[in-house]
Amino acid sequence: MLGKTALLEALVGKNRGILATEADQQAILAAVAQLEDRNPTPQPLAATDLLDGNWRLLYTSSRDLLRIDQLPLLKLGQIYQCIRAKTATLYNIAEVYGLPYLEGLVSVAARFEAVSERRVNVRFERSIIGLQRLVDYQSPEWFIQQIESGKKFPAIDFNITAREQRGWLEVTYLDQDLRIGRGNEGSIFVLTKVK
Repeated sequence: MLGKTALLEALVGKNRGILATEADQQAILAAVAQLEDRNPTPQPLAATDLLDGNWRLLYTSSRDLLRIDQLPLLKLGQIYQCIRAKTATLYNIAEVYGLPYLEGLVSVAARFEAVSERRVNVRFERSIIGLQRLVDYQSPEWFIQQIESGKKFPAIDFNITAREQRGWLEVTYLDQDLRIGRGNEGSIFVLTKVK
């Protein structure tokens, strides 16, 4: 698909948006809009076989996420959003690198509820921030299994109950290996499915 190829080419070398100039951002936004107009899955929330799974972030305009890379001695590694449609849960996991042996992770677990055929309301429930070594982090899948089993981690591990820790996410494009979403703060997310 030409639109998909154009978007993927526009993302090359942008480091998930960290290195995107204003002109790059405009080109990416235009490519995203063209692809959204050709969404092969008009009811993405009903397509749980496509939606479900682990997704790796290719690009975002979210300053909150990209700001992690600006912290002293830290570099943002891979970012994942893992969706479990059957239990209406999602997990955001950001791997953070810096000094040797001090690799970290920042994660949030949330529940979601469909409010339309494309939009979910999201309620954040738990945050875990710590060193990968201390939580024995091996992969997003392994980490999620540990969370779902109720494990408490030797990290900053706390429940989120504040009312303001809510948002929404709209899936505007979904196919076998690419998902585009728009968030309540105006952010765009482009993700690829992890096999």
